[in-house]
Amino acid sequence: MATSVRARPDGSPPPAAPPASPGPRGRRSPGGRRSRLYRWDIKAIPYVFVAPFFLTFAAFGLFPLIYTGWLSLHRVELGGDPTWKGLENYTDLATSEFFWNALFNTFTIGVIATVPQLLMALGLAHLLNYKLRGRGFFRVAILAPYATSIAAATLVFAQLFNTDYGMINGVLGWIGIDPVNWESSKWPAQIAISVIVTWRWTGYNALIYLAAMQAVPQDLYEAASLDGASRWRQFISVTIPSIRPTILFTIIVSTIGATQLFGEPMLFGGSVGISGGSGNQFQTLSLLMYEKGWVTGALGQASAIAWVMLLLLLLVGGVQALVSRHNRKKLGG
Repeated sequence: MATSVRARPDGSPPPAAPPASPGPRGRRSPGGRRSRLYRWDIKAIPYVFVAPFFLTFAAFGLFPLIYTGWLSLHRVELGGDPTWKGLENYTDLATSEFFWNALFNTFTIGVIATVPQLLMALGLAHLLNYKLRGRGFFRVAILAPYATSIAAATLVFAQLFNTDYGMINGVLGWIGIDPVNWESSKWPAQIAISVIVTWRWTGYNALIYLAAMQAVPQDLYEAASLDGASRWRQFISVTIPSIRPTILFTIIVSTIGATQLFGEPMLFGGSVGISGGSGNQFQTLSLLMYEKGWVTGALGQASAIAWVMLLLLLLVGGVQALVSRHNRKKLGG
């Protein structure tokens, strides 16, 4: 039935009817578009923020790692085309006396440098944890060696350990000990390099231990003091168990650093530093890798050494994970 539209009394035409509003399907809401943009923003922006890290890691970490693994399966000379060798580079390392010598040197220097370093760092952190006059100055002072350049520190220690005019041999001569050939003898050279590493990293580890010690609840020390425990007993029974995860962390980090030891032995040896001395007496895996790659030009063998070092570090990380899991189960039980 049609609806009649009446004219106004003055004869003017009736007002036009408002357009019919579109149904739900034809409605365009600005709020809906903003809502979709907001949801996209919430989901995508975090990935945009972390993208620079992953792009940098892919370019300077992941790609070199994969490419080095590919090179380790080939015979590659500087300026030449790669030739497939499979696992031959790794089997050559297994029968190479230079590789086993470098591996043994890396292990011994790491032990000689890491054990005294961490023990002294624990002692320094324990002293600085108490109220001492000028402890702020001492905290800054023990970090100064870490801020020193590796080259500068190694060159200074190379002069101190010089066989002919070094101060170390001079002090040994005053107490009746014959001069030691620090550069040419195996164990004296490794001890000298370990002293450089210990001097440089002790303060750094001490500050890490100090931060962990300051997080230990004071109630534990007060309870131990009421039980009559001395400071030494508090250190052994309260401090050490409380900072055990931190100690494990520093052991792992120091082990990784010892595996990658390069600058100190190379600069200490001078003209024969790349080969680890005249008789390879302190050549580490990093030095052997550098010598194979850039002195003899065998990039395939150098890449194989790099991957062996990576596998060693993964092994160290696996041991850390097992020890941490064992400690958590022990504490939970």
